[in-house]
Order: sequence, then C-alpha cells, then structure tokens
Amino acid sequence: MEIRLYNTLGRRRQIFKPIKADRIGIYSCGPTVYGNQHIGHMYAYVQWDVLVRFLRFLDFKVRWVMNITDVGHLTGDNLGDADTGEDKMEKGARREGLTVWQIAEKYIQQFLESADFLNITRPDILCRASRHIKEQIDLAKRIEDNGFTYRTKTGLVFDTAKFPDYARFARLDLKKQRAGERVEVDPEKKQPWDFLLWVTNQPEHIMKWDSPWGVGFPGWHIECTAMSVKYLGKQFDIHTGGQEHIGVHHTNEIAQGHGAYGAQTANFWLHNGWLKLEGAKISKSLGNVILVSDLIARGFDPLSLRYLILTSHYRQGLDFTWEGLKAASRALKRLRETVGSLKKTSRERSHLTADKLKKIEAWRQKFVGSLADDLAMPQALASIWEMLKSNLTSYDKLDMLLDFDEVLGLDLAAVEEAEIPEKIRILAEKRQLLRKEKKWTEADKVRKEIERSGFEVRDTGSSYWLRSK
Repeated sequence: MEIRLYNTLGRRRQIFKPIKADRIGIYSCGPTVYGNQHIGHMYAYVQWDVLVRFLRFLDFKVRWVMNITDVGHLTGDNLGDADTGEDKMEKGARREGLTVWQIAEKYIQQFLESADFLNITRPDILCRASRHIKEQIDLAKRIEDNGFTYRTKTGLVFDTAKFPDYARFARLDLKKQRAGERVEVDPEKKQPWDFLLWVTNQPEHIMKWDSPWGVGFPGWHIECTAMSVKYLGKQFDIHTGGQEHIGVHHTNEIAQGHGAYGAQTANFWLHNGWLKLEGAKISKSLGNVILVSDLIARGFDPLSLRYLILTSHYRQGLDFTWEGLKAASRALKRLRETVGSLKKTSRERSHLTADKLKKIEAWRQKFVGSLADDLAMPQALASIWEMLKSNLTSYDKLDMLLDFDEVLGLDLAAVEEAEIPEKIRILAEKRQLLRKEKKWTEADKVRKEIERSGFEVRDTGSSYWLRSK
C-alpha cells in the first residue's frame, strides 16, 4: 500500500518512500524548556507520535529523534521571530528565582510527565542542545568553510544571498520582510533575514561557550540541523514541526543544510496545525494556558485529550472546547466498555473461514488506508466504530481493536473485563435467542428488564455487547 504524506516542500501530497527500504529516520522539533508545555504544544507531539506508531505498525524500523532546546538565544534576530529578543531561558530563571540549568531541568520533567500522561511514545533519542555544543560549532565551521557566512560584531552570520533558493520553501516575499521592528538587530547584517549561526559579544548572557569566533552561544536554528544530522545522517526521511516553523526556523534549517552539505537534510517536511482554545491562540498573555495536569485536576482522564486530538487531522489543527473534551471522554469510556465487554464474551475461534478472513482484511485495509492517506486519523477512527458494529465475532473485533490501538495509543489492552452479573448475561443470551427466533416483542421485554437493572445491551450484527448505564 502506498503511503502519501503532505510535503511542505512542494505543497502537495507525495508518495513516501524511505531512503532505506525498511528503516525510517524522523526528526521532530521539540520543546523549548523555559516554561510549561501546555495542551497546544502537546497537540503536536501526539500527532507525531501517531505518525511514528503507524509506521511501526507497518513494520518499519523507525528511529525517532526529538530535540530539547535548553539553550537561550537572541530570539529576535531573524525576521522579528519573537516578541522581545530576550533570552527566554534567562527570563524564566529570573521569573522563578532559579538558575537557567534548574529551569531547564524543571520543565524537561514537566514535558516528559505531560507526554507520559498522553501515552506519547518516548523518542528513541531526546537530544539536548546544551549537550551538543561541539556539533553545533563544527556545523557552523563547515558552513563558514564553504563560503556561506560573514562576521559582524554580533557573531557569525549566514549569508542568505549565497543561497538563491532561500525564500522558496516558505514562499517568502523578502521585499516585504521586516526585522527589528520590535527588537534591535545587528546593524551590520547585509540583509534583515540573514541569521546568526553563533552569537558573540553578549557579556550579560549566562550560557556561553568557547568557539572559533569567540565566547558565545549558538543561534537558534543550528541546533536542529546539527543534531538531526548527528543521529540520522546528512539525509533522512522526515522532519516534523509546527506550521509556525515554516517561515523562519525550517527555512533556515534548509539553508544550513545547503550551506554545509549542498542539499537539504530531510526529504519530507511535515507541519501540524495548531490547537486553539475556543478559537483563540493559547498564550500566557491571553491567560488561557491549560496544562495536561489541569485537565487531571478537573477530573478528566488525560487520554480523553488524546482521543480528542485523534478526531482532528494533524494539518488542520483543533479548536479545543470543554464540551468537546467531555464528548471525547464519553467516547473513550464507551470504547473501553466495549473492550471490557468483548473480553468477557470473546471466545477464541476454532477456525477462520475464507469469507471471515476476507472481511477482517477489508476492515484492516480501511483503517490502514485512511492513515496511509496523509494520516487521516478521523477517518481511521470512524472505521473502527463501524467495525465494532459489524457482524464479526467478539474475538475478531477485540483482536482487531487491540491491534489498531498500537496506533491509537489509548492503552485499551489494559481495560479489565466488564463486570456484568451472571443474571444479566443470562438475560442477554435469552434475548439473543429470541431475536434469532424473530420473537421481537419478547426480546424487547427482556431488553427493558436488562435496562431496569442498570445495564445496556447493544446489538452488533449477529452479536451484542453489554455495559453498565
């Protein structure tokens, strides 16, 4: 089956073929750990977790690398890409009376805890920028040796004029770009969109290292190129990030790849949309930040958020509402109850007919086919509910559902068998027999008796399942 993914490089869906037949390298832009990672941030990591899970479901050997930005930067350097130009790590440290290193450790743990709550697979490699300074210096030196840089009093600058395709990836109109409207930028830069690879002459900056250009620290963009290449090679399969990375961060990564190696590093660039809160961007300034821990404090299972995220397509984003989360919570509960009931009623099949095998394979192809079409998870999720209403046996439904949960990540295998009293099971079997005999009136009376006892019976083709109301 062909896999098609929307590649930002060409603004279209393309057939995805790994560089190596059975191995896939994925690099994801990870968190900047100067503060809490809220549910808007976690939206992206759930979506890329689904990507990794799906490819592994198809038996690819995936190496997933994610960076952690724990080094401060001059954030207003390139195209005015931040509000203040102030080092976020140092700002966070002053805010909380901690060192920059303590701030990093605190919010790395908060990120990992949130990821665990959402059952996000740990990346194979979580690489911290502060522990890869040598790699960043080596990369900047390589770019310099290839003639793509110049120096100013602020540091080593990438000369975008040496890379004629600089604006192509993000389709930038450079004549309309403005840098420094909110922050002071290096007046010696040839073009406002030229960006720093290494920053010097910042005496107040806390996080500093020796380099060929003087004591200083890396520019923001170079860490991702340096670490992705270190762990995945000079050319790898997929680079992921948020849509906000297209115009600056990933544009500059592509420029660095060409400056160092004469080609871009990733074949596919995937970008997720945003999770918004009732239509508004989530930000501290708006006072609408919600953490995964906040959901738990309000009584929600965090996997309800994961389920809600699965109902959205990664490129479209999601408008988060509390009503939407409640609906997702109800759907997850229903799914778990279905699993519990199927576990109780499932009997291992004695044989599998060709007709049954064909039906099972058709449902599998429907699920996989949706995901192979640019990770169309809402359609894949819908196919699961359709499958559960089909006339497959309880054993086959359960087997397939738990198989699909390797991608969903809802931890359905941990669901216990439904605790249904024997009396209710006997009534349900009696009703099933009456239905087979087409004694609809008598069967309906039994159904009402089951409901008066606090349980619900649902028909699924030739079978049924029970749950408490």
